[in-house]
Amino acid sequence: MNETHKDRQCDRRWLDVCRGPVARSTLPALPGQRLSWARFLPVGLCLVLAGCGSTPPANHEDVCEIFTEKRGWYKDARRASKRWGTSIPIMMAFARQESGFKAKARPPRRKILGFIPWLRPASAFGFAQVLDDTWSDYRKATGRWGADRDDFGDAMDFIGWYNDQSNRRNRIAKTDARNLYLAYHEGHGGFGKKTFAKKAWLIGVAAKVATNARTYQGQLQGCEKRLKRGWFMRLILPG
Repeated sequence: MNETHKDRQCDRRWLDVCRGPVARSTLPALPGQRLSWARFLPVGLCLVLAGCGSTPPANHEDVCEIFTEKRGWYKDARRASKRWGTSIPIMMAFARQESGFKAKARPPRRKILGFIPWLRPASAFGFAQVLDDTWSDYRKATGRWGADRDDFGDAMDFIGWYNDQSNRRNRIAKTDARNLYLAYHEGHGGFGKKTFAKKAWLIGVAAKVATNARTYQGQLQGCEKRLKRGWFMRLILPG
């Protein structure tokens, strides 16, 4: 198991507690039975897990609030940033644009006759909306065979890796959020051919991503010192 999976915000093994026979043991004791604190332990675990599930953060506008709500996300993003050289704000702006921070995001289905659900237009999935083939390429290139698109840490690592490839192949600076996003959307070959040039809507989206990245950068400067303390130190030393 790789390092990212060790640090997953909610270990999937614990989710079985909420669904399995252990959780059913938390039913109230019958008259005459002794109540044990151990009977309520699974309930506590489930309540904790409910708060760290795959629901997106409440406020997408403030990266400090995002990292405060999603405790493990800063650590995941920081690790990917150190590994690949893309800043945390840029990676977060990518994830916001691609999925709205939804772990299992997919493209909407096409509709027949305007109302009958049909196939999805692409295999994109997860926080970073990665296609099946591209995810396979990432796994092969990095050796991270256990990586999952609905794992935030893995998605951050993918974005960092892809931007590193954009830097190597297309000579895009790792600080250039606009062009990094255009390459992310169009692919390295498409960016080289400037397929985005006739897509005014995409150029607008890339500009929005760059703006969000700058906003996140300014916000992070004000809270990163606190985030680096870890959750326990943040608890006893707020602010």
